[in-house]
Amino acid sequence: MRHHNKLLLAGLLLAAGAAQAQKTAADGIAEYRALLADGNPAELFEAKGEDIWKTKRGPKNASLERCDLGKGPGVVKGAFVELPRWFADTQKVQDLESRLLTCMSSLQGLDAAAIAKTPFGKGEQVAMEALAAWISGESRGQRMNLPQAHLEEQRMYQLGKRAFFFRGGPMDFSCASCHGEEGKRIRMQDLPNLTKNPGDGVGFAAWPAYRVSSGEMWSMQRRLNDCYRQQRFPYPGYASEVTVALGVYMGVNAKGAESVAPALKR
Repeated sequence: MRHHNKLLLAGLLLAAGAAQAQKTAADGIAEYRALLADGNPAELFEAKGEDIWKTKRGPKNASLERCDLGKGPGVVKGAFVELPRWFADTQKVQDLESRLLTCMSSLQGLDAAAIAKTPFGKGEQVAMEALAAWISGESRGQRMNLPQAHLEEQRMYQLGKRAFFFRGGPMDFSCASCHGEEGKRIRMQDLPNLTKNPGDGVGFAAWPAYRVSSGEMWSMQRRLNDCYRQQRFPYPGYASEVTVALGVYMGVNAKGAESVAPALKR
C-alpha cells in the first residue's frame, strides 16, 4: 500500500510538472497581470484625470467640463469607444489626445502646440496621460464603435491602413511586421494581429495602459510614437495625422471589442 501511494504521488507530481511545462509565456504574463489587477495603479491616474478635468486652469481660468468629445459638451461616458471621429468645429478627424488639445486651447487658453512638443512624462503631458486614463475608464466595458459615416473618417481609415503596412527605415519594418499575422511574439510578449479584430481587451481596446516596467501611464499616442522609435523611424509627432489615422484603422478593425482601458501592461 505504501509503495502504491508513493507511485500515485509520483504520478501526480509528473502530471503537475507536465501541465506547468505546457503553460505558455502568455499564460504566465496573464497570471501576473491578474495578480496586479485588483490594485492597478491606473486607478490613481484616473482619479487625477477627473480632478484635472474639473479644475479651472490656464489663462482663461476654465475647466474642461464643456469639452465636446463627440457626444456633446461635457459628456464623457461612451465617448472613448467612438474615438477617433470627425469633428465639425475643427474640420478634422481627431483621437482622444488631439481632441483634448483642442479643448485645452479653446476653453482654457493653453498652448496646444507647446503641449504637443513637450516630452512624454513632462509638464502638461503628465496631465494628458491622466486625462486619457480617466476618460477611457469612463467607457470601460463598452464596445468599440468608431463611426465611418463621414468621408474624412473613411479617408483616414485608408490612410491608417497604408501607414500600418508601410515598410521603411534601417530595419525595413512596418506596423504589420509585428502585428500583421497570427502567432508572432517578441521575447515573452505575444503580439496581437491588429489587421482584424483581436478580441475583447486586446490591442486598441487596451490602451491607455499603466506600464509596470516604467511605472508610467501610456496613452495610445505615446504607444504609437514609441512603436515608431522601435522601428528606428523618427517620431511622427504627438497628435500627428498619421498617428490619428493609425488609431482609426486599428479602432475600426476592433469594432465590437470590449474596452478594458486603462489596462495593465508589463
